[in-house]
Amino acid sequence: MISIIIKNLEFETIIGVLDFEKITPQKVIINSKIKYKYENKYLDYAKVTDIIKNILTTKKFELIEDSLNFICSYLKNEYPSIKKIKLEILKPDILKDCIVGAKIIKKY
Repeated sequence: MISIIIKNLEFETIIGVLDFEKITPQKVIINSKIKYKYENKYLDYAKVTDIIKNILTTKKFELIEDSLNFICSYLKNEYPSIKKIKLEILKPDILKDCIVGAKIIKKY
């Protein structure tokens, strides 16, 4: 089993349930660890990073939980060799005294 790691992927997107979050882009930080069965075909972390960023900037999610589930399903469909996904979305600027977010762990 091999893992790819994505740490501190930062960009702006529209995500959230608060009124201003639905219209004003905010910074998110993505962290992920994806385990896959390596059989002479590698999992391209640059493509995975692009997929995550593309999903979060083109689709509109109110709940981080919904975006986590969607991204995991999409990645598993795109890369059947994936065995486990840990994915975290953080919102560093939504509260002034902490970083908030959500994390999912999916095993296949």
